[in-house]
Amino acid sequence: MATTTTESVTTADRRRRGGAAPRLQAGTTGTRRRSRRLDPLFLAFLLPTLVLFTLAITLPAVMGIVLSFTNSVGFGEFRFTGLTNYIAVFSDPAILQAYLFTIGFSLVTVIVVNAVAFLLAIALTSKIRGKIALRGVFVLPMVISGIVIAYVFSFLFANSLPALATSLGFAPLEQSILANPDLAWVAIVIVTAWQAIPSTLLIYIAGVLSIPGEVYEAAALDGASSWRQLISITAPLTAGYILINLVIGFKNFLNSYDIIVGLTDGGPGTSTTSVAMSIFKGFNGGDYAYQMANATIFFVIAVVIAVIQLRATRGKAAL
Repeated sequence: MATTTTESVTTADRRRRGGAAPRLQAGTTGTRRRSRRLDPLFLAFLLPTLVLFTLAITLPAVMGIVLSFTNSVGFGEFRFTGLTNYIAVFSDPAILQAYLFTIGFSLVTVIVVNAVAFLLAIALTSKIRGKIALRGVFVLPMVISGIVIAYVFSFLFANSLPALATSLGFAPLEQSILANPDLAWVAIVIVTAWQAIPSTLLIYIAGVLSIPGEVYEAAALDGASSWRQLISITAPLTAGYILINLVIGFKNFLNSYDIIVGLTDGGPGTSTTSVAMSIFKGFNGGDYAYQMANATIFFVIAVVIAVIQLRATRGKAAL
């Protein structure tokens, strides 16, 4: 009799547990379904951002593209002129010169920045004293405003460097290179690289530190020199980081403006006028629709570079 009672209790307990399990599972599923619904609070925080982004960026951009097909001066009445502005842009020597300078400057600067940053990353991840403090020192230019950096270097190029060259008897630099149409771009490359190297350096440091130390130890046991390790280990294993820095750097240098304005203001003449500078100067000079066509072309180029960046970095384990 006691055995029957015990069996009945056990059976009832099992049934109770078995019956409770589906209810628990159903409740869990319901909770998961409810969690997938977007909380209205998220929408309340997201909506103001979307409205501001649309009013401040999307809407002006769309209006600008539409006005690029008109003769608008930025206000008042206008009429549509079709592709007239775009045809004029492609036949304007000043605009073509600005594009040539911008692309050439961007190519040279991105090579200089990545070469110097990569070598610094190798040095700052090696076994040297004070490397943590040195990393902090090299990062400082990144937090300084570009226009401030430009004004400081403008004084150095216009006064300090010529004075030093005169004292050393080095005639080519006795005059400010900012006033030389053939050398002014060199000063822009130097200053832009000085500011851009820190951010590139941080990415390269992360890439070098991600390489296991055992790889270098094995290479050293095989008799590989430091140069051989750099070529055969460090460079291939940081290829993703190099690609990312090249693409992002080139795209950023295409938009250079403040440093060029602070150093040369596009001069001497128009030898260092970038595309961004020509667009802004055109807005102030009454060529609103014409420069909007120029800006639209420049926007398309930036989008193409962004697409290349996404395709190049897709699937990379660098970041």
